[in-house]
Amino acid sequence: MPEIMRGRFFELQIDAYVPGRWYMSEPTTPDGQEVDDVWAFTRGERIASPGQLRIPLLRPGNPLDFTTAGVGMTPIFSTRAAAVFREMAPQDVQLFPIEVEGQPEPYHLLVVTRKIRCIDDKACKEARRFTLETGRPERVGEYQVVSGLRIDKSKVEDARVFKLWGWRPALIVDGEIKMALEEAGSVGGYFEEV
Repeated sequence: MPEIMRGRFFELQIDAYVPGRWYMSEPTTPDGQEVDDVWAFTRGERIASPGQLRIPLLRPGNPLDFTTAGVGMTPIFSTRAAAVFREMAPQDVQLFPIEVEGQPEPYHLLVVTRKIRCIDDKACKEARRFTLETGRPERVGEYQVVSGLRIDKSKVEDARVFKLWGWRPALIVDGEIKMALEEAGSVGGYFEEV
């Protein structure tokens, strides 16, 4: 990989402008039962195997290599995109095979197993935290709003894929993983440097 990508990090987000994009609902058991805790997939912690899961489509469309499922924004990857994570960041992720409604080939639910406290509040366009006054005492100190996300790279250490402490939506990958996903022809996401 080119040296230019080392030490750079990117937020991977769904590309809502992909023509005919599909949208996924919450993961379920094969018989359609809701998963007890959809947030477990995005906490940035290792989890026990969720067992066999199925992803119903909220809106059918073109299959993508990357998307998120439901309100929990669970990362879902095609086999070719999941292979990038399996090969380049096995210590940072867990991959669980899942069935996507209407798709003969397997997809993979990605659980990021590292959470790092590295948002650079001053460098972000806006970074506002929950306080007691915001009415969410269980979330005091976590982020209520983050825009123009920037991280303090000195706190990342050897992580290649990680979640951000206090800001659950973000999925961060290093520059080499970004490049490998692009070279594999992955469709469905875009990257913003952080």
